[in-house]
Amino acid sequence: MKPTNHISDILKNNKIMAAIHKNMKISEIYSIDKNKRVKLPLFLASVSAGFPSPAEDYIDKKIDLNEHLIEHDAATFFVKVDGNSMIDSGIHSGDILIVDRSLEVCDNKVVVAIIDGEFTVKRIKKTKDALYLMPDNKKFKPIKVTEDMDFEVWGVVTYVIHRP
Repeated sequence: MKPTNHISDILKNNKIMAAIHKNMKISEIYSIDKNKRVKLPLFLASVSAGFPSPAEDYIDKKIDLNEHLIEHDAATFFVKVDGNSMIDSGIHSGDILIVDRSLEVCDNKVVVAIIDGEFTVKRIKKTKDALYLMPDNKKFKPIKVTEDMDFEVWGVVTYVIHRP
């Protein structure tokens, strides 16, 4: 996806970019260390979320979370978020997002975007003649993206790492 900052091109070509909302920012950015792969124990038995089941006392194999969470190594990065405008999507301040730059940005996707040198996380909303950044928290208002905004999408959020 080639970045653009012209809203008319985005709407005409069915490509979507984003802008900023000051209440959900990126506080840190991390890249993938392709040389470090950590294999963790994977139990053969699943964990019951209903009634307890007898525990299996052996490990079937090892699992590398990168293999399950990252589809495009070269296009993926991690960001730590700061703010609460996306809490209804399960994104909370302090969470780490896995973001893929190679995925197509389309309506209703949660994206990491940059505008005027600042990062943000928002949901994309496209209408017939406008583009909006939608917070997933009713305390915040949508932002209409305008031609005078300098913005681009850095990638689509694929996973949220959230501590309960």
